[in-house]
Amino acid sequence: MSYIKYDKSQIVNLEYSLHREMIRTNRAGSFSSTTLVGCNTRKYHGMLICPVDAFGGERYVLLSTMDITVVNKEKSFNIGIRKYKGDYYYPKGHKYIEDYDVDNIPSRIYRVGGVIVKQERLFVHYEEQFLLRFTILEASEPMKLQFRPFLAFRNIHQLTHANLSANTRVEFIENGVKSKMYEGFPYLNMQFSTKAEFIPVPDWYLGVEYIEEQKRGYDYSEDLFTPGFFELNAKKGDIIVFSASTKEEKTSGLKAKFTKNMASKIPRDSFINCLRNAAQQFVEKRGGRTLIIAGYPWFGAWGRDTFISLPGIAVARHKLALYREVLDTQVGTMKNGLFPNMGDPDNPAFNSVDAPLWFFWAIQQYLEHGGTDCWELYGEAAKSILKAYKSGTGFNIHMRDNGLIYADAPGKSLTWMDAVVDGVPVTPRRGYDVEINALWYNAVCFALERAAIAKDKHFISEFKALPELIKNSFLDLFWDEKAGYLADYVNDDEGRNMFVRPNMVIAVSMPFTMLSKEQMKKVLDVVDKELVTVRGLRTLSPGNMFYKGLYKGNQEERDKAYHQGTVWPWLYGPFCEGWLRVYGSQGVQKVKKLIFGLEAVMNEHGISTLSEIHDGDPPHAPQGAISQAWSVGEVLRIIDLLAKKYANQ
Repeated sequence: MSYIKYDKSQIVNLEYSLHREMIRTNRAGSFSSTTLVGCNTRKYHGMLICPVDAFGGERYVLLSTMDITVVNKEKSFNIGIRKYKGDYYYPKGHKYIEDYDVDNIPSRIYRVGGVIVKQERLFVHYEEQFLLRFTILEASEPMKLQFRPFLAFRNIHQLTHANLSANTRVEFIENGVKSKMYEGFPYLNMQFSTKAEFIPVPDWYLGVEYIEEQKRGYDYSEDLFTPGFFELNAKKGDIIVFSASTKEEKTSGLKAKFTKNMASKIPRDSFINCLRNAAQQFVEKRGGRTLIIAGYPWFGAWGRDTFISLPGIAVARHKLALYREVLDTQVGTMKNGLFPNMGDPDNPAFNSVDAPLWFFWAIQQYLEHGGTDCWELYGEAAKSILKAYKSGTGFNIHMRDNGLIYADAPGKSLTWMDAVVDGVPVTPRRGYDVEINALWYNAVCFALERAAIAKDKHFISEFKALPELIKNSFLDLFWDEKAGYLADYVNDDEGRNMFVRPNMVIAVSMPFTMLSKEQMKKVLDVVDKELVTVRGLRTLSPGNMFYKGLYKGNQEERDKAYHQGTVWPWLYGPFCEGWLRVYGSQGVQKVKKLIFGLEAVMNEHGISTLSEIHDGDPPHAPQGAISQAWSVGEVLRIIDLLAKKYANQ
């Protein structure tokens, strides 16, 4: 019995199955994604999606989907599926699916007449190659198989339409053809492990629709080009491997390559193994850089998300070398004490006040898990950040006389609550932010600790008076004794903002904290009462007049809900760590209940992974990106923490 299981009634019910999606990456920038039944519902879905260097390394959908037709006893059974206008699905191949399995790689078993076939998909590590293995399990007599590829050759954020500029010709190669629809693209090489006849029938299929884009308020209809179809003879026991790649392959090795790559997969036979598999998907090694992709299918590498997710993704999986590679890549991008938060490599955005401070926390986690050379490697970068914050850097980020960090750039959202609508931040939080100053205090204390070991007298002399100043100012500014919790932010115009948000739990979870144990307990109790759900922490208390419990609608509507009540699983990390710090072994069962309660979502949205966000209101439906790095990373980190410190609980 598979760990993640769907019965046939669920699979054929499109209301159910189209909301279950899978993602697989090559760990070098390329990925493949679709739904449980193979019907693409997003512009981000496709069989082969690759970065194209000629276009700035952005990802492009080369091969969108494939129709496979079984011709048996003069009858044709097309097991593909696409949506067209008016809720019209054609072909309706999902009705032939008998079983879906994801324990090793995504596979479907189809029954068409007297024929049973198995279709398995995988992505080759560090190569831009998608492989599909087709096995004839049962057949009373020989048959024909027809494979019709649908090409897009467009950016993942855009859609394509029939046009006269497309190069509709193909060139014949070993057991297949290659196609390049536009200049600047690599060739798409489509080949089989056995002899296949290609019948050229170039045509545009018009009006293919993506229902998730329609829900999100975006353009949702596009045209896909098919150059023709491949035809093969097949019989019971035959195994056929199809390859879609940006380089021409030796087809005699395709079967062995599939088997070899499949053998290296971690089986998705448990909650933890699913998370470990998901963690691997976020690692991108390309062009001499090692990045953590923030989420799939539409995010790139974000500085803040990298540092928060890195401990769980690397350390909890015992990959200290990976940890160093990622940190080295990030340090190489620093400018004026800031890390790029988002944007392409040629035009990065440094609009994150917290990413540089999370860098210190990431180093602390590295040390905690056995790293020994962190200050030698990253001490200079760390000191340059602190000096930049102390003297002032971009976006009006600077230390004031009270020792606290103040940041106020009009029209900008500098914290992780960064949604902007019509140029106006939804949650501006300008001024002194609670988590920024908690991170600042932790960073200064940690740097002084390491500087003392390194006997760096000059640095110690410059910063030694700051911890006490920061602590006193922080408690004076943020702590509200009557309310029993911390202000979310404070600025010169508004004073204290006492909205109950999760940012204050970061002050509880930091290795160096300014709070007493009693204060920590009060903060956690408020957060537990108003923000903790079975899927993560809400970003705003339901009792607040600005609370939005559902994340839905067009981009503006969704952005207005993004940090106004929407639940984020990654926030379990600081909350659970803080809870264990305050309650010790007595808090273990609660933490386990929260963390392992997420096992229930393994088959709900992104199959075998954790989503970016959930609705604030019950039943807390999954939303946003189907697989998010800091959701997976922080849950893995807490599981690792439980195993190391509370193994007998």
